[in-house]
Amino acid sequence: MKTGGPLDERKAYILATVVYEYIATAEPVGSQTLTEKYDLGVSSATVRSEMAGLEAGGYLVQPHTSAGRIPSDIGYRTYVDQLMKPEQLGEGDRRRIREELHDASRELDEIIEHTTRLLGRLSNNLAFVTKPQADAHVFKHVQLIWLTPRTGVAIVVTSFGVAAQSLFELGTDVTLDELTRFSNALNARLAGRLLRDVPDAEVAAVAAEAGMGDDLRGAVANALRNARSNEQPGVAASGTQNLLDQPEFHDVRKLRSILRIVEEQKTLYDLVADTMDAETPSVKIGRELGNDELADLSVVTVPYRVGPNAIGMLSILGPRRMPYGRLLALAAGTADTLSERLSDVEIK
Repeated sequence: MKTGGPLDERKAYILATVVYEYIATAEPVGSQTLTEKYDLGVSSATVRSEMAGLEAGGYLVQPHTSAGRIPSDIGYRTYVDQLMKPEQLGEGDRRRIREELHDASRELDEIIEHTTRLLGRLSNNLAFVTKPQADAHVFKHVQLIWLTPRTGVAIVVTSFGVAAQSLFELGTDVTLDELTRFSNALNARLAGRLLRDVPDAEVAAVAAEAGMGDDLRGAVANALRNARSNEQPGVAASGTQNLLDQPEFHDVRKLRSILRIVEEQKTLYDLVADTMDAETPSVKIGRELGNDELADLSVVTVPYRVGPNAIGMLSILGPRRMPYGRLLALAAGTADTLSERLSDVEIK
């Protein structure tokens, strides 16, 4: 987004005040409102002139000729990057997050789901959390489940839960004892390794040592490949209904279009895909989301960690008129607590 040039101190202050007022009221902001509610130290005519200059520079837009002005994407971006004062999460919210996550299950998926529901309630927006990336999964064990003498299921279990499973059919009979012996040999050799560091050749070597045939070796190798190829992390989302309460979305057709899009996991993942390796919070505003149908929305994203290798993303999606400072503080505080909670959990 290109701006009309740098802002002087007065224009910057007026822009910040317009953004603050519009976030609070959802109503276009006029010069008289600013003069009456805020100590700007100048006349209404001067404020009106400065707002006209901000509009000419692309920072404000006037939705109707008789209305006040509202921030543009450029105005919000300038506010977030240069004018917004950082906020701290209140102790009450910190305590509530700690208590709720402390009481959550010890299973990764359930902790993530619980966190998402909590963040949706606290933010009054749509919250979504990407689960840790698959290439950071640590191999825990493989289970070979006997169904019939010639069929079974290979299940790969990682430090983040079940990663993949594969049904196999064999050309010759195999016993339950043989499957157990093969799985024990694989687990002894591969346990604790990053999933991406387990090549097919090593599975073949273990199969040869255990006297297993190529079809069973192939079944295990296929299950491992399926686990490694699961590049897109799962996404948990909660709070879609909160968008119903936002004044921007009283147009039912517009809201229906937005809900249709954000209910798809891939859409939510794509909104933050380019930040998946980020170590710091990020904010995308309006058309920065890359989807015209989501141009009235913004997303705040903060990373969280599971151990030394895995990074997930915790995000809040809502109208462009969101309280960015508060939501960044809320997301960051939740991410910190989630990281601490997961560091104490033995993921099964």
